[in-house]
Amino acid sequence: MKKDILIKLTKNFEESAHVEAGVEYWMARDIQKLLEYEEWRNFCKVIEKAKIACQNSGRSAEDHFVEVNKMVLIGSEEMREISDLALSRYACYLIAQNGDSRKASIAFAQTYFAVMKKKLGVPAARPLADFLPTITIKAKDFAEEITHFNVKKENLQGEHQITKEHEKNNRDVRQVLAKSNIYPEELPPEEDVKKLERRIKNQNEKAFQNGGELSQNIVLPHV
Repeated sequence: MKKDILIKLTKNFEESAHVEAGVEYWMARDIQKLLEYEEWRNFCKVIEKAKIACQNSGRSAEDHFVEVNKMVLIGSEEMREISDLALSRYACYLIAQNGDSRKASIAFAQTYFAVMKKKLGVPAARPLADFLPTITIKAKDFAEEITHFNVKKENLQGEHQITKEHEKNNRDVRQVLAKSNIYPEELPPEEDVKKLERRIKNQNEKAFQNGGELSQNIVLPHV
């Protein structure tokens, strides 16, 4: 792939990413354009294949393909609600893997979504959430709880108001972390949650065989 094309594609994919509490995600309709699918209905077929692959890998598709609705301008003043999906990096990776790699944009995406995870040592078949630091996960949960509270308290209506509130709360939580010199994107990865689960299971089995008590003092990160 030519260097100028590679630079352009990298820029396009990075500028399309959203970040909340250190967690990246992409909108499906943006990925549709980046992967050069002309029709949404055809792209949805690829998404469905990616969802099946996600389930077959032992992950919940609902955690990586989150359905949302948003308002778009279709005329000078007319707005229309359309469906969209918030996609995790893992979801984007699976979508790219189920695309036609003969297209330069899809071949690039297959590498982009796999290689970028390597900075945290995350295997291509594993979701980023399994390696996120606990403080990042808790910060994200805290921002979401504030949003839920304010949506009810202020009776916020519509996707625009709720999204605006959610983005504000994520910025506020990030500022709190920054005051303590904590920047989610700079934190090292946590221990692989699957390895941690296996170790605790082995410890409990040994304790049970020896007539001891099960491990109660280790708390797994909630993802």
